[in-house]
Amino acid sequence: MADKKISELSLVAASDLDGTEVIAIVHSSETKKTTISNLENLIVTHLTATNITVVSGGGSIDLDDSAYDNAEMIKLSWSGGSDTIEITLPDATATKNLNRQIRLITDSTYTTSTHADLTPISGQTLDGEESHYRINKAYEGITVWCDGTEWFIIQAKAS
Repeated sequence: MADKKISELSLVAASDLDGTEVIAIVHSSETKKTTISNLENLIVTHLTATNITVVSGGGSIDLDDSAYDNAEMIKLSWSGGSDTIEITLPDATATKNLNRQIRLITDSTYTTSTHADLTPISGQTLDGEESHYRINKAYEGITVWCDGTEWFIIQAKAS
C-alpha cells in the first residue's frame, strides 16, 4: 500500500487507530513527530478548564509555572477570609505565549472583600500598564491575549 495515493486507498481495508501510531507534523519548517494519543491529550487539555482555589493568606499564583502551560480557561474559587492574592501572568515574550489567550472566571465564593490581582511580570504590561487588574466579584470574567510583547485585556465582565 505504500505506493498508492491516499485517494486510492479503500476505507473498508483501513484499521482503527489505537493511539500509539507515530505521525509527522511540519511546524515552522521543522519536522516533528508525535502520537495520536499525545494530540488527543493536547486537545483535551486545551478544552478543559483549570480549577484554582485561591486561599486567603496563600501568597501568589504564578501562571508562568509549567503546571499552567496549557491553561486557557481558569475557574477561580476562594477559600478563607478577606484578603488579596496576586496572580502573575506568564512572560509575554516567551514564544509559547505568542497569540495565547487566557480566560479567568470566578465562582460564587468571591466577594468584594476577596481580591485576586491579575498582574504582568516585572517590566511588562497589561493593557499598557504595569499595574494589576483586580478581580473581586462573583462570576467576574476576564480574557487576556498576548502579542509576544505585552498582554491585552480583550474582554472583561463583571456581574
